[in-house]
Amino acid sequence: MSEQERSFIGKVALITGGSSGIGRGAVLLLSKLGCSVAFGGRNKEELDKVVAKCKETRTDSQVLSVQGDLEKDEDVKALFEATIKEFGKLDILVNNAGIVIPGTIETTTLEDFDKVMRINMRAVFYLTSLAVPYLIQTQGCIVNVSSVNGMRSFPGVLAYNMSKSAVDQFTRCVALELASKNVRCNSVNPGVIITEIHKRGGMDDEAYAKFLERCKQTHALGRPGNVDEVSSVIAFLASSESSFMTGASLPVDGGRHAMCPR
Repeated sequence: MSEQERSFIGKVALITGGSSGIGRGAVLLLSKLGCSVAFGGRNKEELDKVVAKCKETRTDSQVLSVQGDLEKDEDVKALFEATIKEFGKLDILVNNAGIVIPGTIETTTLEDFDKVMRINMRAVFYLTSLAVPYLIQTQGCIVNVSSVNGMRSFPGVLAYNMSKSAVDQFTRCVALELASKNVRCNSVNPGVIITEIHKRGGMDDEAYAKFLERCKQTHALGRPGNVDEVSSVIAFLASSESSFMTGASLPVDGGRHAMCPR
């Protein structure tokens, strides 16, 4: 058994947006490593598929899926309460759920702005505030899934950029506020990762294909990333292997954050 696996035995994790993309990858990996995992999502059918996959990978896996919409405060609270009711404690919180709605300062509606902020930031704040008393008891940790868009500015996704910058600031503030209580808080900042988030944000197949092709120029490593490359970093930040890290924002973006036009 590896050091990483040892650090997850007997631990309980709560992951938002666990029915697809990076969140799904995190659920599958932490469950595989021996963690009990509660996770939320909007699509019941996809949630059930993730549960089945966890049990296929590890027959003794302890997983709980909770359907809900993080735009609704009552659903955020219900997800948290279901986790505590099922497992009795919390060691790891992964704030992963997020949406992209394209728009500039000229085209972003107030409704779209509010929707992005409610899911990408308000829900993160609310769920974390609910979780903190339990994380203090276990001396646990928080991993926020931010974005390279929180570190760098990209036109055309104004509200998304703002929400991820807020997540990065939130990560640092919470890290400082909880450090004396031995609760760590870090973020992972992905570049373009092959998931459904961009299509859900309005890209058709042709536009998405062009977007991925352009990653050859926009990412130093010359390609988009895959879910496993992010979920492995989430697991690292959630494990004892990162015990002396807090307040960090780790780019997992093929070098995109370091690039400048020439």
